[in-house]
Amino acid sequence: MTRDQLIAAAKAAAANAHAPYSRFGVGAALLLDDGRVVTGTNFENASYGLTLCAETVALARANCEGDLRRVVEVAVIGGALQTDGSIAGGDAIYPCGRCRQMIHEAASLGGRDIIVHCSSADGAVVESHRMSELLPHAFGPGDLGVE
Repeated sequence: MTRDQLIAAAKAAAANAHAPYSRFGVGAALLLDDGRVVTGTNFENASYGLTLCAETVALARANCEGDLRRVVEVAVIGGALQTDGSIAGGDAIYPCGRCRQMIHEAASLGGRDIIVHCSSADGAVVESHRMSELLPHAFGPGDLGVE
């Protein structure tokens, strides 16, 4: 699967965002080591602290299937929700700090430095980073003696 196909899967997921408060839809797509793709979208809640980010939803889905260790790449895309369910915006978006920590957990468990593709809503701007660049000096399973 190409980077652009993974971003397209994230964009398709963003169309299902439940973001009535921020009106900012985010989609995430995880590429697993066997070529399968797992997606997620942000899921807001009127009690803002309960909101789930797209990356967290996708990682939880992968974990439910026993595939958290299999994640090799992540694509994240987002922008202002339009009336037709699409997203718009010209800047690449990045995982928040919480999501970076969650992706780091998957990376640590899988023994790899996951690549994270950060995309603008239209896909014209894409920046790819290794997880270790997005969260240097991260705390992870190894710090707790778990490998």
